Amino acid sequence: MDSQLQEIKKRCRILRINQTRCESILWNCLRNRRFYNLKFYRQYPIKFIFDKKINYFIADFYCHERKLIIEVDGKVHEFQKDYDNMRENVLKEMGIKIIRFTNEEIEENINKVLLLLKNII
Repeated sequence: MDSQLQEIKKRCRILRINQTRCESILWNCLRNRRFYNLKFYRQYPIKFIFDKKINYFIADFYCHERKLIIEVDGKVHEFQKDYDNMRENVLKEMGIKIIRFTNEEIEENINKVLLLLKNII
């Protein structure tokens, strides 16, 4: 395993250990195939090639069966819109769908979030 992948896996573990309150709320709904018997992974590395170099995005939640990423957007995403757009474009080219929810949406109405997710899958 290359050193870049090892570092990404370490970062994923750290993110899982230090998940946010909203990530925890959503994870409790998705884990162990609780949501329509779909397998979701949290803080999952997605490999892509950009400028002939291997890179990785870390998806908050990923369902391989549906090629779906769920992102939980906190305040930091207000300051990285260009990066998020670039990332979304690369992932869409790979055939992966992305849906974003804000922390507020998850905290205020998780049932509405799950209903929106259901309509996408």
